[in-house]
Amino acid sequence: MSDTPRENEVSDDMHRARATPQRRLSPIWIVPIVAMLIGLWLVYDNYRSRGPLITLTMSNAEGIEAGSTLIKTRNVEVGRVAQVQLSEDMSHTVITARMAPDTEAMLNEGSRFWVVKPRIGREGISGLGTVLSGAYIQLQPGSGDPGVREFQVSDLPPVASADTPGLRINLISQLGNSMRPGDPVTYQGYTVGRVEEVIFDADARRMNQRIFIESPYDRLVTDSTRFWSASGIDLRLDADGIRVNVESLEALLGGGVTFGVPEDLPRGRPVQSDATFNLYPDEESARQGTFNRYLEYVLLVEDSVRGLSRGAPVEFRGVRIGTVAAVPWQFTAAQTQARAGFAIPVLIRIEPQRLGIENQQLDLEEWDERFQRLFGQGLRAALKSGNLLTGAMFVDINFYRDEAEHYEEEIFSERTVFPTTSAGFAQIEAQVTALLEKLNDLEIEPLLAGLDRNLTRSEAMLEEVRELSASLRSVLDDPGTRNLPANLNASLEALRETLAGLSPDSSAYRDLTATAERLERLMRDLQPVTRTLNENPRALLFDSLDAEDPVPRAPRGN
Repeated sequence: MSDTPRENEVSDDMHRARATPQRRLSPIWIVPIVAMLIGLWLVYDNYRSRGPLITLTMSNAEGIEAGSTLIKTRNVEVGRVAQVQLSEDMSHTVITARMAPDTEAMLNEGSRFWVVKPRIGREGISGLGTVLSGAYIQLQPGSGDPGVREFQVSDLPPVASADTPGLRINLISQLGNSMRPGDPVTYQGYTVGRVEEVIFDADARRMNQRIFIESPYDRLVTDSTRFWSASGIDLRLDADGIRVNVESLEALLGGGVTFGVPEDLPRGRPVQSDATFNLYPDEESARQGTFNRYLEYVLLVEDSVRGLSRGAPVEFRGVRIGTVAAVPWQFTAAQTQARAGFAIPVLIRIEPQRLGIENQQLDLEEWDERFQRLFGQGLRAALKSGNLLTGAMFVDINFYRDEAEHYEEEIFSERTVFPTTSAGFAQIEAQVTALLEKLNDLEIEPLLAGLDRNLTRSEAMLEEVRELSASLRSVLDDPGTRNLPANLNASLEALRETLAGLSPDSSAYRDLTATAERLERLMRDLQPVTRTLNENPRALLFDSLDAEDPVPRAPRGN
């Protein structure tokens, strides 16, 4: 059986396929393939050798140039600025920088960047090396999670690195001071730290400052520490007089912060980093801020409160026990009808902590009950002048026993009224008024008539004195009166010559001495006779008192 034509065509194709030889890779393709592999390796090696790409943001790119501005750490190049452009909202600049391959560990949350350029400040002149080389960006590695690629560039260098031993503290204040980063933090005049950051919180309307205190001075900060602003020169005129406080020269030029523990408080315990404290405007305010437990009373003053200001002392016999909190306070609040006139309300605070009482031992209710009892015993408050130069006044508390019976408890705006009395200039004014009233009641005409009579008599007396003076002058002008001193001198000279004759060397003096000696011997000889006659007057007639009486005899006969 013969094959069909279709089968013959298939057989011919199979034979032609077997007869065609196989194609092989030509050696000429080896060179392009090797070149391509080398290129891929170079690309990979270049990519592997390139460091990370980071983004830096700053408010102004002054002195920063793409391709030439370097990024350094400890004066070693670790990167270069690749691109400088504005942000989308044009509010700041965005800088793209290529870092070195071995800088991955430096890029973490605590890393800081700032621009180094010539600066002139209170600390001196810095960055002079950039005058010729141009500004550069300084990198300070920190600690934290790695892999961060976006950073904020500061215009000022940081006060201390993140790993510097010390203590960072947050300060809160309601005052708008001129404090700036880099200002000193002092303790008793010695610089122990710097201000790192100053931010104004518009929502809270307060200033937030962050300060750094170096080690080992961080041990000075405890939970009893108070911070206040050092304005250089603190001049105060108040009821205590004139006080001037001068800080260091650096604080005098730019201000700063100082701190300490008030003498009324214990030293306290150390605090941890990121602790928050209040920043007071001055040292006195910081010391007053320690008395955080107090009693509030209202003074209804009927006298003038001119010179009384907020912060004035409240004293008891010279010992400060409180502070004036507000002048005036709740001025438009309703007052009781029992008062004859309108009184000015003044809010005061009684602070028992000033007497050295600890918070644990302070019972405010007991102190309030004690004051309520003392009000009935005549305890009163009065305004007195503390300084005649400034006119500042203070509140003086003392006992007035004559007013003890007139006390009635009174409440003003939910505060207990502290009873008051007039004192100081008010009393002087009342006394002067009373004196003027007495002078007005005096009858002046009789006084003037009597004064005229007294003046007439005085004129007559002066005339007599004038005549007596004329008579005395005529006596003194008499020649005999003028010769009286010469005659008196002659008499004294004669008396001197007479007394010269009785001198120890004269014969009269020797005769008088001999006579006195003989008279003395005679008196000694007469002393026994005088004694005998004194004892027995008969001894003058009889020889002896012991002899027998004579017996008469008859005459003998012849």
